[in-house]
Amino acid sequence: MAKNILICDDAAFMRMMIKDILTKNGYNIAGEAENGAKAVEKYNETKPDLVLMDITMPEMDGIQALKKIKEGDPNACVIMCSAMGQQAMVIEAIQSGAKDFIVKPFQAERVLEAVKKVVG
Repeated sequence: MAKNILICDDAAFMRMMIKDILTKNGYNIAGEAENGAKAVEKYNETKPDLVLMDITMPEMDGIQALKKIKEGDPNACVIMCSAMGQQAMVIEAIQSGAKDFIVKPFQAERVLEAVKKVVG
């Protein structure tokens, strides 16, 4: 059965890139969100198998969204995405329950490796 994945990034082209990588490899896209608040909303609506979440977003950042999602669903699987040089935020994300993180710019192999590791 294909896994459902929610993509959260404030940059539309990043969401498109990730969506492209995942759909070509047999994953379903449960939805997209352009900020953390929408990500929490969409998570509760779609209950995806996995969330790919950008750290830096308007309204509510990825770490706040991660904490909110984990509050409502302690078993939620979230992989954080960050730009280089955000080590402190990556550490906070992992401590807040993220399963893994991917560094931008994305390499398709790294995205798939992280996704497979977390949800198969």
